[in-house]
Amino acid sequence: MNRVLLIAHAPLASALRACALHVFPDAGPRVAALDVQPEAAPADSLAAAQQLCADLRAGEPVGVLVLTDVFGATPCNVAMRLVEARPDAALIAGVNLPMVLRALSYAAEPLEALVSRALLGGTQGVMRVAAAAPQNQVRRHHDRDPTVTISNKLGLHARASAKLTKLAGSFPARSG
Repeated sequence: MNRVLLIAHAPLASALRACALHVFPDAGPRVAALDVQPEAAPADSLAAAQQLCADLRAGEPVGVLVLTDVFGATPCNVAMRLVEARPDAALIAGVNLPMVLRALSYAAEPLEALVSRALLGGTQGVMRVAAAAPQNQVRRHHDRDPTVTISNKLGLHARASAKLTKLAGSFPARSG
């Protein structure tokens, strides 16, 4: 099973890892994070990334998907040096939480398929969201279509959200 290495400006990598482990608590051994500090020398960050990569692999012949934040910034440059000339590693810049969750969900797929899945998860996770209708809105009789508004002040966890999305996708719908 492939591993995921997050390399980003501090504290983003650790924060993304913590969020991912909130959703997938058993994924700890398969995902690592390197927070690149502002004052860190690139050579020191590369050495730390190489060690994390070796720790993730634990002697197994597994692929490593490296996710970094901003293309061209120091974390990305460190990640590029880490994956160069490694056919068992791939790099994506522009990481977001949906990308990380998708990568962990499909880590058993071949590395190139995992890259495609992660990219798709990252792009599908970015969308404009309209403001929701007020809670306890009264339905008017002249409304033609039934409207359902789900409101939860605490938010919705990723697993529950995925199940709800799958269920909702099975019904005919139109966007406003």
